Formats: sequence, structure tokens, C-alpha cells
Amino acid sequence: MMAPSSRGDLQMSHVGSDMEEDVRLLDSYDDKDPPTASSRTIQVRVSGMTCAACSNSVEASLLHLPGVFSASVALLQNRADVAFDPRLLKDADITNAIEDAGFEAQVLSEPNSSKPSKDSIITAIEDAGFEASLVQSSEQDKIIFGVAGVLSEIDAQFLEGILSYLKVDGIDEQSSGKFKLQVMNPYSRVTSKDVEETSKMFRLFTSSLFLSIPIFLIRVVCPRIPMVYSVLLWRCGPFLMSDWLKWALVSVVQFVIGKRFYVAAGRALRNGSTNMDVLVALGTTASYIYSVCALLYGAATGFWSPTYFDTSAMLITFVLLGKYLESLAKGKTSDAIKKLVELAPVSALLLVKDKGGRVIGEREIDALLIQPGDALKVLPGAKVPADGVVFWGSSYVNESMVTGESVPVLKEVDSPVIGGTINLHGVLHVQATKVGSDAVLNQIISLVETAQMSKAPIQKFADFIASIFVPAVVALSVITFLGWYIAGAVGAYPDDWLPEKSNHLVFALMFSISVVVIACPCALGLATPTAVMVATGVGASNGVLIKGGDALERAQKVMYVIFDKTGTLTEGKATVTTAKVFNEMPRGDFLKLVASAETSSEHPLAKAILEYARHFHFLDKPSAVVDATCRKESVISGWLYDVDDFSVLPGRGVQCFIHGKKVLVGNRKLMAESGIVIPDNVENFVVALEESAITGILVGYNTELIGVIGVADPLKREAAVVVKGLEKMGVTPVMVTGDNWRTAKAVAKEVGIQDVRAEVMPAGKAEVVRLFQKDGSIVAMVGDGINDSPALAAADVGMAIGAGTDIAIEAADYVLMRNNLEAVIMAIDLSRKTFARIRWNYVFAMAYNVIAIPVAAGAFYPLTKIMLPPWVAGACMALSSVSVVCSSLFLRRYREPRLTTILEITVE
Repeated sequence: MMAPSSRGDLQMSHVGSDMEEDVRLLDSYDDKDPPTASSRTIQVRVSGMTCAACSNSVEASLLHLPGVFSASVALLQNRADVAFDPRLLKDADITNAIEDAGFEAQVLSEPNSSKPSKDSIITAIEDAGFEASLVQSSEQDKIIFGVAGVLSEIDAQFLEGILSYLKVDGIDEQSSGKFKLQVMNPYSRVTSKDVEETSKMFRLFTSSLFLSIPIFLIRVVCPRIPMVYSVLLWRCGPFLMSDWLKWALVSVVQFVIGKRFYVAAGRALRNGSTNMDVLVALGTTASYIYSVCALLYGAATGFWSPTYFDTSAMLITFVLLGKYLESLAKGKTSDAIKKLVELAPVSALLLVKDKGGRVIGEREIDALLIQPGDALKVLPGAKVPADGVVFWGSSYVNESMVTGESVPVLKEVDSPVIGGTINLHGVLHVQATKVGSDAVLNQIISLVETAQMSKAPIQKFADFIASIFVPAVVALSVITFLGWYIAGAVGAYPDDWLPEKSNHLVFALMFSISVVVIACPCALGLATPTAVMVATGVGASNGVLIKGGDALERAQKVMYVIFDKTGTLTEGKATVTTAKVFNEMPRGDFLKLVASAETSSEHPLAKAILEYARHFHFLDKPSAVVDATCRKESVISGWLYDVDDFSVLPGRGVQCFIHGKKVLVGNRKLMAESGIVIPDNVENFVVALEESAITGILVGYNTELIGVIGVADPLKREAAVVVKGLEKMGVTPVMVTGDNWRTAKAVAKEVGIQDVRAEVMPAGKAEVVRLFQKDGSIVAMVGDGINDSPALAAADVGMAIGAGTDIAIEAADYVLMRNNLEAVIMAIDLSRKTFARIRWNYVFAMAYNVIAIPVAAGAFYPLTKIMLPPWVAGACMALSSVSVVCSSLFLRRYREPRLTTILEITVE
């Protein structure tokens, strides 16, 4: 049931007038799918898929629909993402197509559904002649509840009546305890579906085993117990008692428990494809039909041939055992998402305020009922209930579960906090800013889920093999049967090769059945998605978010890593080291002039200048961060000049007018374009700064150069070691920056980078990326700012430092949650380890089939006289899939590489 989530009147949406919504981590990633503005994307749960052939069949059925732009089907998640034109198709058409292909389909809720972007809505309103700004979106005023006690339509109507006028808290009371309300976490479906599937497979396996054991005992053990054996030899009608028992038990196993194989095989055949279920159904049916025919033939002629009912029963039992173990193993591949879901806090302490804004009490609420703007209390040892900003108190918070950073982070007033992290010491009062699908934790979960849905290009190989595998195996099985049968009929092998009471027909049939059931296309189909699923989860738990299998595959081939300088190789926390005036203007007025010009700029250097000037003006202690609110307050307070016609000149600086005179703050190029001459003494001063890795910022006022400000941005402590580590891994590091050549070379020399590109405009960074790509090299770009977005998008692998802006995160294939360059090495190393594991999976799956099929066909029987019983072949087939999944699970043991190991440094 979905209902509005405001804790007051349920009809009322909770909206703040001055609330702005940040760009979400997944916004652009979600928007990549819809190819047109009129498209719609839905997620559909698909039940009944057993191997890659099934997922390919569903995908093909969807792509054949007119109006479908794209369809991606994930076998492990039992899910399909479909983008289509809603003018031509409805949701029901999509589910009908899947059901026509022989599978069950259910449209899932749409946390990331395709809708017009926020910017397009605002633009449309403004084009109509009105002003518009975003207040709130993402359906944050709706929430899903699970209600126990609704047993009829009357109960449902009664509940709707309560919901229409009551607060959520009053539902239990007003229904006199009839209805029990529980807020449902939409991501809990990840764990519940896995448990449901595993439980179902376990029930089928145990039922089959329970019925198969008596069949095995009748054949093997009972002949050694005279009293029991004599009962089994009683003739009851045309057959012995043992034959009746075996026939009855096997029929239940074959057609009741084994019904799923017939259903799945029928679905595949109706859709013109084949899968593993076709092989199992063929093998077991052949054994069952032969045994029934042998019984009927014996009753009619008196010539009794041996039956193989136990082969059919044991085969189904072992296949179900394999499916159960496979389900268990596949469940382990999604452990990372389950752990992320478990991080979400269950409850929160809401601070209750009076109309004057004073706190008058507190009460515990469900964390899923939190709304933006709510004031929350976080006790020591408790989880932060939602993303927000601290407005009272200070404490250290453990953010390792989200960012991978093990060192606790100090949180004070105005510090941002992430929901799901743990408050260690003091009490914090937090104002919630992001809830629901906008929360960082939920965005990470969605990103990991989406990444696991995507297919790595290498998966195309497995899809092709799966499409031809089953028909090839069936053909081999027929050839095997005909070869052994004809060879026996013409006396090509002696009769003493035949088992006791057997004949050439049965002898050939057993080899043929073994070939059918030992072949395993599932192992091939699971080789890539299981490894990608584990790897994306491991990355998320270490603060490296991977946006898909294709990005993971490209990263393992990276030859160049291009680093932006400011905020990537450096801390991004610039500080003013010097301010020199070259005319008669007082130092205070000079700083006030420059600060006024820079107050509207978002560049890190601008923030450093503004903070320095503010400190000089007020003789105040500089704060770590000067946010937009501080700047607005500064202007209101009157200490800054009024600014007109402010504009940012990318790659050069800023310009504006103050007191009617042009003010320029930037580099040499900006001064030259404006006709301002740089005197020799000023040039020498700037050169000295640049050779010390300090950026010299020139200030022009009314056609005259009046001063220089020196700004230094210290290198990250790990930068030089990471550069050496990349070189050891065979990757060439490159630095690109908009800064001048002298400063760039000084920084590059300090960090150890040989290839430097300086004075590059923002668009030029993308050109630098394309320059390295010309020879086919795979290029990664690492950046954090808005200026890096074109280059991140142009790179084969874009990596955004998590401390950067959301715009940069949108354009990236990897999001590094930690502001630490060591994550770059981990991202490349993890991709290499993942694809090494995928290759081993393919080698194992291919080698299994290449070796197993000839053995099952009896190719070595003339030499070894060893015949592989069909039920043993079935066990081998089932365990091969389990082995591939377990191989992928080894990636869970992945540990971030130590730089000391990469650099071969011996620590004494």
C-alpha cells in the first residue's frame, strides 16, 4: 500500500519553501537509457529463468516489440529493464510479451523511473513566461506501508477511511488494534526474493530426495535383506511389487517435483530457443519412458528387461541439489547490497518544536518517515538516521561503511552527515536534507543494483555459445546413440561389454542420456554476471562505486590515467600565501576589491581569496569552509562592494564592474586579452611564485595591473606514491591543468609525473583525452570539479573523486567516495582481478564441457571400460554451475592492494 508519508495529515505534502535539491548521484546515469523525451523505462521481475539462454530469449522477445528502444535482462537478479515509447506500448504489453515467451512477469515499483528532468520542467515553465525553481521531487511525500490484518475488501475500505483523515501514528489506535502498521523499505525486496527462491529450491530437493531414497534402497540394499526382498518379489497383477513402488515413486518425482523442468523447457521451445531445462527434461523423460516401455513389454511377452527408474529419480534429485547450492551461492554474490540495506537505521529521535522553534520534546519515529527539514537527535553509538547538516553539537562519526575511510570524521555545526553512519561520542542535532531515493545510502544501493544489471561486453561470448549449445548437445546425443547402437548391431564391439541383462539399445541409450544431462550451458552463462556482481559489491564496500560491467571491463585495460591538478592531485583547500599591491591602493581596499569580484565564483581559489580577505577585514579566525550562506551574509553586512555584470571566463578568470570600473582577476591570458600590460617587476614576482608551485593571480583595475595574490594548494600526501604505483602497474600518469606552465611543471616534478599539459581550457581537457585515445589506448580521467565533466565523459573510464561536485559524479563511470588517490589504484586493480577471475570461470566452464561430454559419450570406454551412469552425469552437471559461482565468490576475499607491495618497498 502506498500512502503520503507526512506524519501529520496524510493528505498533506511536506514542502520547504527555501529548500534546494542537489543533483543526485544517479541522475545522469538513469537518463542514459531513454533515447527520446517520450520514452518510459520500467523494471520487470521475471520468474522462471534458469540460464543465459532464458535471459536471451526474454531479451529477444522484448526487442521484437515495436516501440521498445532497449531491453536488458539480468539472469541473476531475475529482472528486466525496458525502455519503450508509451505512445505505442503499455506496461501490460511488456509483461504479456514476457509471459508469451513462457515466463512470469511483474512490473516493479519505479524508484528511478524515466521522467522529464527537473531542468526541462523548469525551462518549460520559464519559456511560458513565468519564474520557476525546484522545491522538492522524487515523490518524497509518499511511502510504502505493510499492513497486517487486511483480510477482505471491507477491511481495505475501512483502512482507506482511516488513512483519509488520520495521522499515521493513529492507525493502530483507531482500528482497535485490528491493523498493524509497518513501514516497508523498498530495498528489502533484494533479500526477501533471494531467501524465497532458495527456500523453494530446498523444498523441491528434499522432497525429491525423500522419494528417491526408497528407489535406491529397492535397487541396491533390499536384495541383501531376504525378508524385505521377498515382499518386493510378490507379483501384484502383471508386475512385481518392487516395480509398482518404483513406478509410483518415480512418477511423483518426474511429473510433480520435476514439473518445473517441463514447464521451463516448454517455455523455451515455444519461443524457439533451448536451455538446460530442455536437456534435463529430455534425459529424464528418455529414461522414464524406456523403463515404462520395458515393464509393459515384459508384461506382454514375458521377457523382462532391466528398468532405469532410479536413473530418472536420482538425476532430478542431483540437478535440484545443484540448483539449491547454486541459489545459495548466487545469494552470496548480493551480500554487499544486503549489508548496505542493513545499514539503514530503523528508527530516529525526532525533536518536537513549538511554533517559536524551541525544542519542547522528542519522540521516536520510524526512520522511513523522516522528511526534509526535520530536526533529529543522534545519541552516541546510534546511527545517523538521515542525510543532513549538524546544527548543534560536535562528535566523531564513523563513515567507513559508506566511504571506506577507516578514520572517524569530526562533525561540527554546519558539517554534512550521511544516513547510516555511526555517531561515536557526543550528541548531535541534525537537520535532515535528503531522504528516500535522494539519500546517499539509497543512491549507492540503486547504483550498485543498476551496475549489476548491466552486461560486460565479454558476456556476448557466453550468450553466443548459449544460443547454439543445447542444439549441438542434442545432436551429439543422437549421434552417440546411433553410433553405439549401430556399432553393436554390426558386431563392432564384443557383447561382453554390455552390462548384465542389458542389450545394445539400452547400452546406447545410457551413453546418449549421459551426454544430454552432463552438458552444462549454465556454467558459461554464470561466468561473467556472478563475478561482476561480486566485484561491484566489493567495490561499494570499499568506497569505489562502479557504474556497470562495461566500465569494469574497460578499466582493466587502462594505459593512461590523466589527473586534474586542483582538488585531485592537490587537497583542493587552497590558502593565500601572499598578497602584494603594486600601486598606492591600501592593502585592505585591495583585498576588499578582489574579494568582491570573487564572491560569486565557485572556484576553490576564489574561496581561498574570499576567506583571506574576510579574515583580514574582521580580524576573525578563518573557518575551514566558506559556503554560499556566508557569502550572502557578507554582502548583506556591507563590507563587500556591490558588483555589476559579473562573468566567469573559463580558463582565464573572472571579470566584473565595481564603481563603474572593470575589475579583472585571473591569469596572464586574461590580462593580455584586456590590453593590460604586465610590468617586468610584476612578471618577475609571479615567476618566482610559480617556480615554488604557488599560483600567481593577477588583479587588474580600470586598465591597470594593481596587484598579485599568491595561492598555494598543497599536494595530497599520497599523490607521489600513487603515481609511482601506477607506473609499476604499467599505467602512464598524465597531469592536465588550466594553471600556468611554471606552476604545473613544479607540481608535476614534486609528484613525479613526466607528461604535463598546462594552460588547458575546460573543453581542451576533453581534447587531451581524445589525443591519447587516437592510437586505441584506453584512457582514464580522474577529476573532481565542474570543469572536469567534459573530460570525464570523453574518457573511456571517468573516475570522480567523491569529495568533488555532483556534476562531476554524474559524468563518471567510477565514483571514488574517499577523497584519496589510492582508490584509483584499487579501481584498476579490482577490475583486473575481476576479469582474471572471469577468464578462469570461462576456462573452467569450457574445459568441463570439452572433457565431460566425450567421457559421457563413452569415447574412452574401449580403454577404461568405465561407463558414466546418467545420474552421476547429472550430479557433475549440477556441481559445475556451483563451482563457477563459488569461483566468483573468491572475489569477496579481495583486499585493497598495499602500495608498499606494489612499489616493492621493504618495511623494516
